[in-house]
Amino acid sequence: MSAATQTGLIPTGAVRHNEMSVFFAMAALLALAPFGIYPFFLMQAMCFALFACAFNLLIGYVGLLSFGHAMFFGFAGYIAAHFAKLGTIDFTIPLIGIGPHINLGPINPAWAILLAVIASAILGLLTGALAIRRQGIYFAMITLALSQMIYFFCLQAPFTHGEDGIQSVPQGRFLGLFDLSHQMTMYYVVLAIFLFGFFAIYRTINSPFGEILKAIRENEPRAISLGYKVDRYKLAAFVLSAALAGLAGGTKALVSQNASLTDVHWSMSGEVVLMTLLGGMGTVFGPVIGAVVIVAMQNYLAQYGQWVTVIQGIIFVACVLLFRKGIIGEIAAKLKTAL
Repeated sequence: MSAATQTGLIPTGAVRHNEMSVFFAMAALLALAPFGIYPFFLMQAMCFALFACAFNLLIGYVGLLSFGHAMFFGFAGYIAAHFAKLGTIDFTIPLIGIGPHINLGPINPAWAILLAVIASAILGLLTGALAIRRQGIYFAMITLALSQMIYFFCLQAPFTHGEDGIQSVPQGRFLGLFDLSHQMTMYYVVLAIFLFGFFAIYRTINSPFGEILKAIRENEPRAISLGYKVDRYKLAAFVLSAALAGLAGGTKALVSQNASLTDVHWSMSGEVVLMTLLGGMGTVFGPVIGAVVIVAMQNYLAQYGQWVTVIQGIIFVACVLLFRKGIIGEIAAKLKTAL
């Protein structure tokens, strides 16, 4: 057995088998859940769970704390909503008023989500190329500043409709086959997207690429001394995380049938940090549990108005004191001790 395996850096076959068993159990549970729980709540929870998993890929496995991940989530929502409803591309040059204006008409929701993912990946490439030049709090502050720039862009850009956002987004027929206007059809399409994104993240963190990311997180100078182009790996992870956050944001825009400034605001970046820490940073299933808990509190405690934030804060403080490694992290630690 290698030293890496002994220290727990590389999951053993038994651990991976257990994780896959939990994955299939989660998939089965989510497939049956809409028969007993409000489907719209579950769809929102899955979108935020995928967003949290994408964020966890960056902070939990690379060690990069981004305070600006809402820019990928929210911007993707605008892109998906815009093309699903209007389908226009305007290349008119400001002030001059010259340039092509292409009207494609509303396009298939699958293509709208794909365009949202591509837009988020490009945005992640541009912002990541700037942000990864710094580490620690400087990296976090740069991502926050870039996120605020995207927020003000979304506030001023004509296609986003400012504070009104994009409303009444048509759900259409996914791939021309599945009518998303039927709630259960929409639910299972969202479930398929969530499972695809989750499995993509799982395969990434358990691939040779993922092991290099963990090595960078544990000891970056040593990874550099071994000849790895650390900045390239960080940028690749940043772009992948941005693309998956975009997948979550684009899907949420179709689920809620709107795109608004709320999803691109800095507070959304704070919420995804809260979800990840609450569930368990650096764990596979922790962000999913954290997202479900936060979304559940927002939905079922809405009657308390502004006090929801206070209640969330109290619960978060209690969880930090009682579950230092997050809910899933503590459970995994207890099971490991018991075994």
